[in-house]
Amino acid sequence: MTPISVLLVDDHTVVRSGLKALLGTQPDIAVVGEAASGEAALEAAEEHSPDVVLMDLAMGPGMDGIEAIKRLRQRNGRQAVIVFTTYDSDADIVRAVDAGAMGYLLKDAAPEEIFAAVRGAVQGKSVMSAPVASRLFQQLRNPDEVLTPREAELLSLLTQGLSNRELGKQLFISEATVKTHLAHIYAKLGVETRAAAIATAIRREGMR
Repeated sequence: MTPISVLLVDDHTVVRSGLKALLGTQPDIAVVGEAASGEAALEAAEEHSPDVVLMDLAMGPGMDGIEAIKRLRQRNGRQAVIVFTTYDSDADIVRAVDAGAMGYLLKDAAPEEIFAAVRGAVQGKSVMSAPVASRLFQQLRNPDEVLTPREAELLSLLTQGLSNRELGKQLFISEATVKTHLAHIYAKLGVETRAAAIATAIRREGMR
């Protein structure tokens, strides 16, 4: 099996080195490149074509992580980008998801969280750090368009990166019922994707 190729983007050498060593313990994950700025990230992504990019948000002068995510996604919509940062404000999360990030991890995330996020990203799953997901659950309980308790519960589970089948098992409902609930949630929030549903709920909560 071909390992999942990963590009590390962070302006701190010690962070990149630590991540590289950590990911190197997993036989199915391989770090193929590193970059210390948004501009360098675009060049490295062009050179290495990684499956997943782990991206910091703030990297000093020049292009920030948000702009780099936008450009990476414009170039290759199939390339998964996971934010890896110390910033966990609602505004940062919304901007990252709007830019096209598949996941949002804090730098104190457990190794298992990081491994799961990388593996999930190549499968199209959105994964967020536990503290971020926990706060989102509280915010998603009362969006402007009222969701049913079941819809609110399902929406909160989306932050864990579960597939429709996994959501069904978690909630003891069929995959078809999960799809129906998601359709209702998207309609109420006026969105078309899971990431957009989460971002919209956060944005509206922040405007209250």
